[in-house]
Amino acid sequence: MGKKQLWMVIAALIMLNCLTVAFFLSRADEAGGAAVNEEAVATVGEKAITRQEWLNELETRYGKDVLKEMIDQKVIVEMAAKYKIKISDQDVEREYRMLQTTYNSFSSKKIQNEKKWKGQIRNSLLLEELLTKDVVVSNKELKSYYDKNKHLFNVPAAYHLSHIIVKTKEEANKASKELARGSSFSTLAMERSIEEFSANEGGDIGYISEEDERYPTQYIETAKKLKKGAFSKPFKVKQGYALLKLEGKVSGKSYSYDDVKEEIRRQIALEQMKTPASAATFWDESKVEWFYGDNKKAN
Repeated sequence: MGKKQLWMVIAALIMLNCLTVAFFLSRADEAGGAAVNEEAVATVGEKAITRQEWLNELETRYGKDVLKEMIDQKVIVEMAAKYKIKISDQDVEREYRMLQTTYNSFSSKKIQNEKKWKGQIRNSLLLEELLTKDVVVSNKELKSYYDKNKHLFNVPAAYHLSHIIVKTKEEANKASKELARGSSFSTLAMERSIEEFSANEGGDIGYISEEDERYPTQYIETAKKLKKGAFSKPFKVKQGYALLKLEGKVSGKSYSYDDVKEEIRRQIALEQMKTPASAATFWDESKVEWFYGDNKKAN
């Protein structure tokens, strides 16, 4: 499993966790009785969609995946304890920093889930360590891998930005004056920005770095001059005129061979595996029985 694959898996797990929370918190409401189950969560004309209908649909579509993910998380924790495997905070922080600077969807709303992201990163690294715990890779091979792939361990400086794009200079100057008087950048972005996708997020475009080709180089040049929370003067872009706000910054960092030696060992070992990296490898050892499995208990 390569780095990008790992980060995609982590992102998918976070989304799955959101479904888990929505689904099981809603299930918990059922304790209130039939009245809660018959509560309308939506109406179309005179017809209603009840909470119970919604929950049944959620279970049909996502129930198996959510339950499997919950089982996997418990299996990983149990097996890590059994084999006395731990992941350092430094390793988690390194992967989180890399994720921040490469995954486009790290907006201000999603960054609030930092604890969940780091929890998923830790579990993913624990799984990698479990799967490769018996694999020995020579120092020569480890060093060779590092020397050939140093760029993978260099985290570029990244800037968390929001922007407002309007068609004319007059509109941009008007927005700039309103911001100077204390207007909310995110509110103005939702109301005025013609870039619809980011406007819906209050102008938030996540983290960008100098390697990012989605936005003009002027974005980075402007961001470097801003203090956190400050916004720029209007400047010309292809769609019209833009104003930037610096939401935050991640400093660049290069990791040494010693910092990432164990990560490289896992990476080489995983690349040699012929089967997908999955917690299901340990299900039998953990004596898993589940509702969807052939070995489910009869009730």
